[in-house]
Amino acid sequence: MIIEPRIVSADVPDAGEILTVQRAAYLTEAQRYADPFLPPLTETLDEVRAALAGPATVLTARLGDRLVGSVRAHVDGDTAHVGRLSVAPDQQGRGVGGRLLRAVEATCAARVRRFALFTGADSEQNLRLYERHGYRVVGHRPDPNGIRLALLEKPVVSPARSDA
Repeated sequence: MIIEPRIVSADVPDAGEILTVQRAAYLTEAQRYADPFLPPLTETLDEVRAALAGPATVLTARLGDRLVGSVRAHVDGDTAHVGRLSVAPDQQGRGVGGRLLRAVEATCAARVRRFALFTGADSEQNLRLYERHGYRVVGHRPDPNGIRLALLEKPVVSPARSDA
């Protein structure tokens, strides 16, 4: 029997759990790119608290009392920038990331015309996840450490119009 995680809004007291899951989730990315200084790994507890206290949308996935994933989005003009999608390593491959992605999109959709995000250009599993959810690679750029990133976008489809 598969137990579906509850997707709920995050609060400042969730910061420690979010940071713990985020660091565990991004370790494989750090290994893939031989870079232990990826921004999700160097982010501090105070920075996570600030994100939770600010205008960003932050959602968590919980199995019982356990936080098993999180995602953030901040709206800038007509774009919701999705980031820090993190799933506990023992929960990866179970649909938690997709549920978080759909939830953050649903939360922001009425305020924007598109979603944008980036992931490592060599992160095939991440790219497949985003492409399954309608994102398309629109470009590449290096991150501050020189790692090649894929930039992905997805238009918001209005329920009233399918051509939006």
